[in-house]
Amino acid sequence: MAEDIVTNRGALRNYHILERFEAGIALKGTEIKSIRDGFANIQNAFARIDDGEVFLHNADIQPYAKASHEQHLPKRPRKLLLHRREIDKLFGMVAIKGLALVPLRFYWKKDRVKVELGVGKGKDSIDKRQDIKKRTDDRETQREISRFQKGKK
Repeated sequence: MAEDIVTNRGALRNYHILERFEAGIALKGTEIKSIRDGFANIQNAFARIDDGEVFLHNADIQPYAKASHEQHLPKRPRKLLLHRREIDKLFGMVAIKGLALVPLRFYWKKDRVKVELGVGKGKDSIDKRQDIKKRTDDRETQREISRFQKGKK
């Protein structure tokens, strides 16, 4: 099972995720060490297709404190590694249908960092309110069920 490094919880709140893709990411050695120490943030990150390649923008990976002379820029664009047919499919969805590419999480897979990309459509504030209402209704239902089960014993 893949171990999560960091998740983008805001993405599920702000987007309807229609499809998910797994992508590799081209990182420098200091970035890997910084990720191992837990200094990665993808809350405001997004992916974009430029010249037939997919890049992750605005992902914040802080510089590694123990690095010698070579450091990386915290918010540099990072290349995502996908197959050509996946890139073409993403391009069709993003360019034609007007959807967004959102990184959902970074995770480890066989000692490599992977990115789960979601193709999503932005939610309206009405949709967000409906999600909150549904979640509170489910929570209250579970409370009532557990209270009923306690009284039954």
